[in-house]
Amino acid sequence: MAHEHDEKHAHHHEHDHDRDRDHDHGHTDIDWAVMGPLLETQAGLFAPLYERAMAWLAKERTDPGLIVDVGSGPGVVACLFAETFPAARVVAVDFSAPLLERARTRAERLGLADRFGTLTGELPDVLGELEYPADLLWAGRSLHHLGDQRAGLAAFARRLAPGGTLAVMEGGLPSRFLPRDFGIGRPGLEARIDAIEADWFARMRADLPGAVAETEDWSALLTSAGLKYTGSRSFLLDLPAPAPDRARAYAASWLTRVRDVYGDALDAEDRATLDRLVDPLDPAGVHRRADVFVLAAHTVHTAVRPV
Repeated sequence: MAHEHDEKHAHHHEHDHDRDRDHDHGHTDIDWAVMGPLLETQAGLFAPLYERAMAWLAKERTDPGLIVDVGSGPGVVACLFAETFPAARVVAVDFSAPLLERARTRAERLGLADRFGTLTGELPDVLGELEYPADLLWAGRSLHHLGDQRAGLAAFARRLAPGGTLAVMEGGLPSRFLPRDFGIGRPGLEARIDAIEADWFARMRADLPGAVAETEDWSALLTSAGLKYTGSRSFLLDLPAPAPDRARAYAASWLTRVRDVYGDALDAEDRATLDRLVDPLDPAGVHRRADVFVLAAHTVHTAVRPV
């Protein structure tokens, strides 16, 4: 459960890239297993951003024994945690068994299997099956897939050891791949996609079981869960033009998804522009043009369970 570019946000333009994206975009049912490869590609591309976030977390929490990745998807970030904290055991938690199978395969390939476990089930209830409280619980663009986010945070907090840290990655800025005016169609295409995504995200939230509207004041929400809010910080991914091939491939896959899922909400000119952008044979497409880049920002909010 993560949203674009994220790992799961791969479906939600980063909104989890959101994974946003993250967080399927025309209806709110998302086939996470089918999205596995895209989620892995996106999370791999975003690894520098996650690594900077982990370095920030490591300053506050130097020696976690157990790290739990809530809504881990295919385990890219969970494996990065295992590499960043070589003494820690990491448990990847997700409702998707196929994604967790990808996570186990990745951990084995990286030589991390002896410190890596998985837990399959619906959040947040499945966290009750953890054998031990977590020293660091990470929710990377997964909380927004729970209808009642406040109750979800309270459940996360209950699984923390005294002195343990909860780190919630939510918010930031929409990703950008192209200049405002890139020479075909009407300028400002990505800003128009942002507006469509915002509407989609609101519908996705409203359609969740037990949906509760919540003001996204993260310090207040974390405090309401009985935790001591310790800060928020945003982390940047900046892959300037000319982008490497894997960044181009990610841009192409993301734009293809936008076209296929949001197509009805776009006007004919924007749909035609997207057709050209994702055409591997078109010189104006993202596979070939020189001005493609990836620029994104994700925000992490942290709190500690009082001792």
